[in-house]
Amino acid sequence: QVQVMESGGGEVQTGGSLRLSCTASGGAAKMYAVEWYRQPPGKERVNVARISSGDYTTYTAAVKDRFKIYRDLPNDTVYLEMSGLQSDDSGTYYCNAQVSDGHIVRTYWGQGTHVTVSS
Repeated sequence: QVQVMESGGGEVQTGGSLRLSCTASGGAAKMYAVEWYRQPPGKERVNVARISSGDYTTYTAAVKDRFKIYRDLPNDTVYLEMSGLQSDDSGTYYCNAQVSDGHIVRTYWGQGTHVTVSS
């Protein structure tokens, strides 16, 4: 059974950096388009970055020029590299990935990884 997992969250000071990872496991799992979302405490989940199956990337305005989404194809991992972190970047970050299990492509959510930016 396919599972999507995030890792790399933690606590960092304002201006610091973190790199989040998104991987898929289970059978012949292979990721295609992947999106990162974040959900601040008490607020709705919003998209922050997306990488298409062809590695075209898009970002929400709030993170553009500070965040970078990219793919490590041999390891089938998608990273979200975050720099210049601010308190508004705090929240739970979720990976939403289109994953093939070798037969069919479905969209999966990970469980999330927490990011706390403190002053």
